[in-house]
Amino acid sequence: MHYAEASPHTFATSTAAPRFYAWLVFALTFGLLLSDYMSRQVLNAVFPLLKAEWGLSDTQLGSLSGIVALLVGLLTFPLSVLADRWGRVRSIILMATLWSLATLACSLATGFGQMFAARFFVGLGEAAYGSVGIALIISVFPAHLRSTLTGAFMAGGAFGSVAGMALGGILATHLGWRWAFAAMAAFGGALVLLYAVTVNERRLRERGDEGSRPSTSRPGFGLSLRSLFSGLFSSASVICAYIGSGLQLFIMAAVMAWMPSFLNRYYGLTPDKAGVTAAAFVLIAALGMVMCGVVTDRLCRRLPSRKMALAIAFCLITAIMLGIAFQLPPGPGQLSMIGLGMFLAAGTAGPAGAMVANLTPTPIHASAFATLTLANNLLGLAPGPVLTGLLADHVGLLGAFKWIPLMAVFAATAFWMGRRHYANDLARIQASASAAH
Repeated sequence: MHYAEASPHTFATSTAAPRFYAWLVFALTFGLLLSDYMSRQVLNAVFPLLKAEWGLSDTQLGSLSGIVALLVGLLTFPLSVLADRWGRVRSIILMATLWSLATLACSLATGFGQMFAARFFVGLGEAAYGSVGIALIISVFPAHLRSTLTGAFMAGGAFGSVAGMALGGILATHLGWRWAFAAMAAFGGALVLLYAVTVNERRLRERGDEGSRPSTSRPGFGLSLRSLFSGLFSSASVICAYIGSGLQLFIMAAVMAWMPSFLNRYYGLTPDKAGVTAAAFVLIAALGMVMCGVVTDRLCRRLPSRKMALAIAFCLITAIMLGIAFQLPPGPGQLSMIGLGMFLAAGTAGPAGAMVANLTPTPIHASAFATLTLANNLLGLAPGPVLTGLLADHVGLLGAFKWIPLMAVFAATAFWMGRRHYANDLARIQASASAAH
């Protein structure tokens, strides 16, 4: 659940936009984010039904989830650049139309091949929505609201995931799994139509917004590829931050994708109850993401180098909690330990984002956060469901879950390696920035 963060100079702000219209734009863009994640995560709630009807292996089920995250990871950066050139409103409408139609195609699939193709287009449509959506929202609000808006928008990913799994499980149980996909598609389609008649490039431009239309005048846009990549990978510590963040999110992705199936197989819960219960763990992880970020900011206000230490602590505590959890027999004790582990599973998101911002030049912060998103998807969100399913085919889902906490140890190792260089790298980059001014 990570989007490209805009630097203070990247998007122009419209203070002339009427407050009602600005909040309407936010509400509709936020609604489409809910649709994005509902369409993405509804699949997890119907895993048991697809497995029973089509006889799919856990590897195949995992690939249906992983293909979306893979495309998001690969295409976020280039499609975001294209959206800046072509126009964000038009891009949003096109993307939401594509993922809604693809979700409808999921409801009509008659086998694994068709379902995989439909999920491919779901991922294609959703790939750049997060970064383009937050860019559009920021462009119609005053600058002093950017942190609030960005945090609220990112939280929409968790809410959408919860709604997709919970509502999907209920609909699948009572009406069949095809209706679960169809309902998500209908929700997205209705929002697309409302968005198209309410938000447009001309109306945003009339209110002084420059970020909603194609532009190549932004600071840093004309950097050569060599300069851009030099800034993105300027130090060992920033590379370790990218890697550590991605590896840690492997755990969240794996548990989020397979928790409904875990509850179905080992607790005997029906798909609707399993989906609702799994959704609670997603909310716990989202709350932990926010709280860990707050704690990091408070403890690291005077000593930024503590960020690496806290990231290491979050990883190791996650490994311990989940390692214990999956050794326990099914019951309240196991579920409680899973909840504690999930509270910290995405806790490195805040520290990692802050480290990336500290270790890269301001003019390329948007590109730096896109790179972080790429690492999160390629190292964690995409392979997590697939590799867990592959392992589950050989040792069972519980056996696979017993191995997952090791990824937190690998993530801690990456952050530990970065910590050795962080202070020196930070001082060097700050000195370079001061010299440039």
